[in-house]
Amino acid sequence: MRFVTGFLGAVSEAWAELRIHKTRVMLSLVGVGVAVTAITTVVGLGGIVQQSTTESMERGSGRPATISIYAYKMSTGEQVTGPELEHAIDIVVDRYQIGHSTAIRWTASSAQFDDGVRLIDMQAVDVDYGTMHRMQVAEGSWFTDFDETRLAPAVVVNDKVMNLLGSPSLDRNPTLKFVGENPTTAVIVGVVPSSEYEGPVAFILDSAYQRITPPSVASALPSEYKLWVPAEIAEELAEAVRRDLAGVLGSDVDIQANRQDYAAWNGPDPLLPLKLLVAGVAALVLLLGALGLVNISLVTVRQRIREIGIRRSFGATAGRVFFAVMMESVVASFAAGVIGVLAAILIVNNPMVQQALAQGVLDTPAFPLEAALVGLGAATAVGALAGLLPALVAVRVKVIDAIRF
Repeated sequence: MRFVTGFLGAVSEAWAELRIHKTRVMLSLVGVGVAVTAITTVVGLGGIVQQSTTESMERGSGRPATISIYAYKMSTGEQVTGPELEHAIDIVVDRYQIGHSTAIRWTASSAQFDDGVRLIDMQAVDVDYGTMHRMQVAEGSWFTDFDETRLAPAVVVNDKVMNLLGSPSLDRNPTLKFVGENPTTAVIVGVVPSSEYEGPVAFILDSAYQRITPPSVASALPSEYKLWVPAEIAEELAEAVRRDLAGVLGSDVDIQANRQDYAAWNGPDPLLPLKLLVAGVAALVLLLGALGLVNISLVTVRQRIREIGIRRSFGATAGRVFFAVMMESVVASFAAGVIGVLAAILIVNNPMVQQALAQGVLDTPAFPLEAALVGLGAATAVGALAGLLPALVAVRVKVIDAIRF
């Protein structure tokens, strides 16, 4: 209780001193406020950039933990596809109550455009593929369960297909005509952005693709099945899936069920360079702010030597003087930290900043609490370190010399 009373008294005294020397305090804390704003902004923006990088990797490999399943005949090495494998996977999905799963088949189809027939890449997928791979839809929407019931199959195309069609509005229900042995007219329900090196691509629901394609052709396509499961049980579940599928398909089938998402990478953390860059910039900014505060604090103490001597002559102990001088720095830097964190929140949440850094991010993260805690913690630590040397100087002052100063 005595310690708490003394601590609160020291804080109150420090705040009173700060109010007396407002101009000097404000000048001395400009560097700290700027440093805290910078370090908090860097951490906050780093979270947005990290989310953008994470979503980009998840679009390619799937969310953690994504189990990819392939099946091969050990006697011939041919991939096993078709209704038997699909039925076995449906059993596994129901048995382990897996919420998201998808089949993926890769093919190419000829489509009719104004300038002629072009061959475009196609992927036959399930509705859950969009969630599992964080598909970014620039216009329209990804597939829904309703699209499973359409008479005319629904397709989601990339923007290069739309450009070849003359960029029609989705409000007009544009169509994509496939030509060949089974000519089909599909309705475009969504548009996804394409990369620089990607050609025209279309996604179609696997159920719709199998309806418009001869079974022998669909079963012969290279296929992959993916399950999205909790990361903490991914390894055990993958082993159980291998065992159960082997039990259904027979001993002649080699089942490969392994994690393929980025988080399963056993090498260095793919986000480590980004994290190190953010930490390095933050540490440098904080160091510069701390050095500025130390210099100003030393000058401030030297200007108050006479005041300190008078306090000592009235009985103030060395510990009390030490704690009082340090607390002035801590309280002042904490107040600067609060202002700096508020400024950082305004910067990070600025729509223009988020649009520049979070372009394409589906789940824009809120301002991270750890960024605010880092900023306030850094401000307090800087205040304590910056007040340590001036406090030691104040304690070493001799009373008689201080009064004559």
